[in-house]
Amino acid sequence: MEQTYCHLCPRHCNVNRTSGETGFCGAGARARVALVSLHRWEEPCLVGADGRGAGTVFFSHCNLRCCFCQNHEISHDGRGIDVTDERLAEIFLEQQARGAATLDLVTPTHFAPQILHALALAKARGFKLPVVWNSGAYETTALIDALAGSVDIYLPDLKYMDEASAREYSAAPDYFAAASAAIERMFAQTGPAQFAPDGQMTRGVLVRHLVLPGHRHESMRILDWLWEQFGDAIQVSLMNQYTPMYRVAEHRPLHRRLTTFEYENVVEHALDIGMTHCYTQERRAASEEYVPNFDGSGVTTQ
Repeated sequence: MEQTYCHLCPRHCNVNRTSGETGFCGAGARARVALVSLHRWEEPCLVGADGRGAGTVFFSHCNLRCCFCQNHEISHDGRGIDVTDERLAEIFLEQQARGAATLDLVTPTHFAPQILHALALAKARGFKLPVVWNSGAYETTALIDALAGSVDIYLPDLKYMDEASAREYSAAPDYFAAASAAIERMFAQTGPAQFAPDGQMTRGVLVRHLVLPGHRHESMRILDWLWEQFGDAIQVSLMNQYTPMYRVAEHRPLHRRLTTFEYENVVEHALDIGMTHCYTQERRAASEEYVPNFDGSGVTTQ
C-alpha cells in the first residue's frame, strides 16, 4: 500500500510524510507506538475464554480531536516511540508469544501502510493471531478495501450521528457520513460475526458506542441505524465508561458524568428494538483507573 501523499483518512491532507511533512494527525513516516500490553478489559470475545487478554498495540497520533479523549497524551500530544516496520513485526510476534488472544491494533488508521507491511513480515515468520482493527471509524472506504485479507475483526467506535456533535467534540463535521460508509464496507468485507465454540470472535464487526452525557437520544438513533443496517449480524458494545477529563470543561454537557438513567435508557432502547448481540457495562467502568499508563512498555527490544 503506497501513500506518497497522505490520503489515508477522510481529511485528505495530501502531505508527503516521507519528506517530514505532517498533516492533521501529526504522524510521520514511521509508526509511533506508545504501549504494548496484554489488555484484559476489552470485550469478552476479544480477550480469550480464559481472559488472558487482547494483545494491544497503542499507536500514537489520531485523525480526530475528541475533547474527552482519555488517551490524549498519545493521540493529541504524540507521545510514543518511532519503530521500523521490522520492529513492528517483531512486536506482533512477541504479543503472540505472550499468549494474546488477538492482536488489537489501537488507533491504527494513519499507520496503515506500515502496519500492513509489518503484518506481512510477521506472517512470514509464523504469526497467526486474529487481527483486530480498533479505530475511531473515521476512515475511507478505499482504506478498508486495502485491509482486506489482513484484518479479521473490525472494532470501530461509532461516536456520533449529528454533525453538530462531531464538529464540536472531534473537529470532524463529516464524521457520520464517513464512519457509516466505512462500517458498511467493513461488514461487506467480513460478513456476519463469527465466533469459535469458546465464544472468541474470529471474524466480523464489533461496533462500540460510548454513551455521552446529554446525548442519549443521539445514542438511540445510532442504535436504530445499526439495527436497520445490520440487525444481529454484528456485535455491539454499549459503553458506560465516560469519564469527564481532558478539555470537557469547555464543552457542556460533557463536563459531567453520565447518569445511570441516561445509560440505562439507551440500554432499554437497544432491547426494545430487538438487539440481542449487545454488550453492556457496569457503572464502575467509568474511572480514570482504567486509563493505561503510556510509558512505552513493550515497544523497545527487551
